Amino acid sequence: MSDQTKSNNFAKLFYPFLHEKESISLADVLADVKTSTLKKCADVVALRALVIEKYADELVRCAERMANAFGDGKKLLAFGNGGSATDAQDVSVDCMLRGLPALSLTNDIGVVTAVGNDVGFENVFLRQVIAFGNVGDLAVGISTSGNSRNVEMAFETAHKMGLLTIGLAGYEGGKTAELQRAGIVDFCFVAPSTYVPRIQEAHATIYHTLIELTRKMLDDRQRTTDNSWSSVISNQVSVISNQ
Repeated sequence: MSDQTKSNNFAKLFYPFLHEKESISLADVLADVKTSTLKKCADVVALRALVIEKYADELVRCAERMANAFGDGKKLLAFGNGGSATDAQDVSVDCMLRGLPALSLTNDIGVVTAVGNDVGFENVFLRQVIAFGNVGDLAVGISTSGNSRNVEMAFETAHKMGLLTIGLAGYEGGKTAELQRAGIVDFCFVAPSTYVPRIQEAHATIYHTLIELTRKMLDDRQRTTDNSWSSVISNQVSVISNQ
C-alpha cells in the first residue's frame, strides 16, 4: 500500500464528513458556512440578551459594590481555568485600561505550576488569594461548568478573608450557584447554556458590562438617580439587539 493510499484511508477514517460526496461544489460549501455562521450569531445574540436582561438589576448592585471597593483603593483578583483563564486575563486587562487595579491569578505560570506540583492543582488560586488578597478586595471566579474545584476553594478562602466574591458560571450554575445560596459567593451570574463557546461569550458580556458600569459610577459618584446606571444596561441591550 502506497503512502498516498494510507493517507487517504486515514483521512476517510477520521474525517468521514469530508468524503461523503465525491465532489462538493464551492457554492454548497459557502452556503453551509453562511447558514452555520448566521445560526451561531443568532444563538450568541439571544443568549447575551437573555443574560443581560435577566441580571440587569443584579449587575447594577454588583457594580455599585465594585465601585465602592475600587473607590476605597481595593483591587480585583480574577481566576479561572482554560478558556476561563483567558477570560480572567481579559477582566484584569479591561480593568487596568480603565484605571482599576486588577490581577489575573492565571498569569504567573511559575506560581501556578509550583503550587500545582507541590500542593495540588486545586490550590493554585487559593494560595494566591491568601498571598494577594485583603479585606474588601474583589474576587472574580469564572467557570463554565460552575464546578471547578480550584475556583470553589478560592471562593471559600476569599469569603473567609472578607473579599467580595463574584462568580460567573454556565449550565445551571453548578457549585458556584450553591456557594451563592450558602452565602459564600456574593454575586453569581449564570449563562444558561450547555455549549461552552456560547457560555464564554455571555460571560464576556457580563464582565464587560460590570466593568463599564463600575467605571461610570466612579466617574459620576455625585449622581443619586438610577438613570445613569440603567442607561448602560439599555445601551448593552441595544448593542446586542443590533448585532
